[in-house]
Amino acid sequence: MTAPPPDAPLILVGDDSEANCELLREQLGSLGFRSVAAHDGPSVLEATLFHRPQLVILDVAMPAGSLEVDDRGTGFEVCRRLKRDPRTARTPVIFITALNDTTDRVKAIEAGGDDFLAKPHNRLLLGARVRSLLKLKGATDALEDSFRRLRELERVRDDLMKMIVHDLKTPLTSILATLELLADGDLGPVGERQRGAIIDTQGKAEELLSLIDDLLEVRRIEETSMTLNVEEIDPRALLEELQREWTLRFQQEHTVATLDVADDTPRFRGDRGMLKRVFGNLIQNALVHSPHPIELSLVARRDTKGVRFTVTDTGPGIPPEYHDIIFRKFEQVRAANAPRVRTSGLGLTFCRLVVETHGGRIWVQSAEGKGSSFHFVLPLVPDSSKRPVGGTQ
Repeated sequence: MTAPPPDAPLILVGDDSEANCELLREQLGSLGFRSVAAHDGPSVLEATLFHRPQLVILDVAMPAGSLEVDDRGTGFEVCRRLKRDPRTARTPVIFITALNDTTDRVKAIEAGGDDFLAKPHNRLLLGARVRSLLKLKGATDALEDSFRRLRELERVRDDLMKMIVHDLKTPLTSILATLELLADGDLGPVGERQRGAIIDTQGKAEELLSLIDDLLEVRRIEETSMTLNVEEIDPRALLEELQREWTLRFQQEHTVATLDVADDTPRFRGDRGMLKRVFGNLIQNALVHSPHPIELSLVARRDTKGVRFTVTDTGPGIPPEYHDIIFRKFEQVRAANAPRVRTSGLGLTFCRLVVETHGGRIWVQSAEGKGSSFHFVLPLVPDSSKRPVGGTQ
């Protein structure tokens, strides 16, 4: 028989019977696989770590040695330990045993076994099962490697973004301070036309500062270092405050904004500042992504899980296939009839993280050409057990 090539997959055979091991190794060799053998539980574990085989074939009954289990279930214990160890967790395990009881099959599955063959086994069936599991392992390993590289790239990107936004915030703060001095006339008289230009520039600079704050806040939330400044909030008072603060912008955009707060909407506890920024992002999105003046409504209702807020607009809407991805970091979607807008792609990510940090959830109902309704439900008291850890997506 021709020896398998040195780069052929290596199979570890764990069986206390020398004859069984030799038979399996001969069969594996004829199928093009290399193999090594171990004859008791501890030896299988040691050999797996030493040889790093692509697959392990285990007998159920073999000497347990130091594993301190019944010899009749040694294979199950070996499999459990292999699957718990990160170094061997993805190594496929096939049980081959004379035991053919359903209970043994269940135990094999519970132990983490990937397949089960009863003695006497068919050589061709063995080869088919081994090749199938090796192919699956190769695909899984490739996926894990791709995921690891992706996470590393995301970490590098996030670290770079964090450095950039920190470097941007200091000069932008100085720009805003200078614009304020100019607008107030502290640096000399300015005409109405100049003052209008200064105020407009100041507004754009404040929007940029808000985007930078979103970047920093998303990073802090993903690193689980954000602390909520919780206070009791009256939904009606909150929405009325928002309407007052956005009055000038609504006038500039020719937007009609209405409030709708049900009388039985309960007070709740939350971070007022963070929630105002959530509303601010939703309102800002509605205004900038529409090519024409819109109608906007801010709604508050009692919900079985607390309080439901809704921000509804008559803008261009969002196609259904994008309803989930718009809440992911850096994702942006533009409807066919919407204006091209330069944004960070973080506004809705920030909204989702803040709402989830309160223990709530956020979603959108929309169709292209029919406007959008962003809903979010908040518990009456923030549920810390539901706060996101390590970000999403």
